[in-house]
Amino acid sequence: MTRRTSRKVFTPKSQHHKNSHFRRCPPRTIVTRSRHNTTASFFHRLPSEVFDMILDKLSVLELSVFSMVSKDMTRYILDYISTAAWKNKMIIQNFHYSTSLERKSSIRHYRDLGLLFKRCTLLVPTNERLKLIFNKFSEVPCLMLEQCLAQFCTGFSCYGVFLQTLIAGWDELECHRVFKFLCENTNLLQKIVLAINEKPGVRWYQELQLRLFCRQVLLDPWPNQPDCQFWLMQLLKPWPLFSQAHLLFILYGPLLPEGPLGWQVLVEGGVPHTRLWDLARAILLLSGSKDSKGQTQTSVLAILEELTAIPQPWHEENVARLLVLCGSSLCYTVLASKAVSGRLLEISRLLVNIVLVCEKDGYHMSWVVQLVLQILKVFSTPQEKFRFIQQLEDMFSVVMREFYEFSVAGNHLDDQASQSLCILMDSSSRFHTKFLHMLLK
Repeated sequence: MTRRTSRKVFTPKSQHHKNSHFRRCPPRTIVTRSRHNTTASFFHRLPSEVFDMILDKLSVLELSVFSMVSKDMTRYILDYISTAAWKNKMIIQNFHYSTSLERKSSIRHYRDLGLLFKRCTLLVPTNERLKLIFNKFSEVPCLMLEQCLAQFCTGFSCYGVFLQTLIAGWDELECHRVFKFLCENTNLLQKIVLAINEKPGVRWYQELQLRLFCRQVLLDPWPNQPDCQFWLMQLLKPWPLFSQAHLLFILYGPLLPEGPLGWQVLVEGGVPHTRLWDLARAILLLSGSKDSKGQTQTSVLAILEELTAIPQPWHEENVARLLVLCGSSLCYTVLASKAVSGRLLEISRLLVNIVLVCEKDGYHMSWVVQLVLQILKVFSTPQEKFRFIQQLEDMFSVVMREFYEFSVAGNHLDDQASQSLCILMDSSSRFHTKFLHMLLK
């Protein structure tokens, strides 16, 4: 092997003097905060201040990806995002936006924040994890109950997508801890007590705040039914059935155009199906629970019975429309339970109103006929079946007479009564035609 010949490099005197002086002076050292230096990666050789400058240039989503490089990197980034300076910069204080683009951007930012905290706190126990994550949220009025007066605030929506992203995939025990933690930090249960123990509508602002927080933070962000069902059960379980019905109305009842809950709307007259759909969806969530520790079918029926009498017994058409929206299974269960109890008058009035609703809302009359045929099977003797059919036929006449008398009495709603009378007469004809056709098959 041939040895390379060294070459002599000539250095100017001034440069040689300069280098000699530099070698004689000890280098300055930078005092940095302690870091985990267990690996010899490029980033661990950087001073902390320089590394923080690099992290400052990354987006929240990029930070969350970077945190998965190693355990040391996770710990370092967790320290970095735990500083007051970073939180003050990244935890938005104001959620009152004028454009939908700004609102969407804010919600996307909080979804990314949820992913970042989820990945950075994997090694931290659940309770400590929650304290670490939410300690800054309690300082933001828009993220807390009854602290923001703005009408169009997206704070709760951002909170909801953050929480949903953070706990996605957590087991049920951890989710119970999350609910307990949120209740302790927001006084949620105490605020529910104040709302459900007061007469409906008296604490209208507190009712609305409770609805917005529970819907936007706990219930609506979940795309699948079991998760939404879990949170609804957590909200309802601590209370007796009457209070559960009251809370269910607060969470899902119709709203007035000016904002507050429309407690009297369902009492005074019939409402469109769009205003009852949320309540029907909530009842279906409860009745579809597969959890043995959850609501039984009996308790769901009891809640429904209480619900349709808050604050006073509802207009019969609204009760019928809610049952139609709840579907065949639950509608049959309600009517069959009344049949077993011998409440033929209630069943017949409900069925007449269900016929009216189906005609108004465009449902096939064969659906009601099938429902009546199913109920007939509940009765064991021909005499009981005949009495039921006779009661139903008599009720058509009774309800038609009531509509007629109401329309000729000069009431301010006489036009609506006259219209309902005409619709009921048409629907009665269709119902009986379909009923006879199915019997003669």
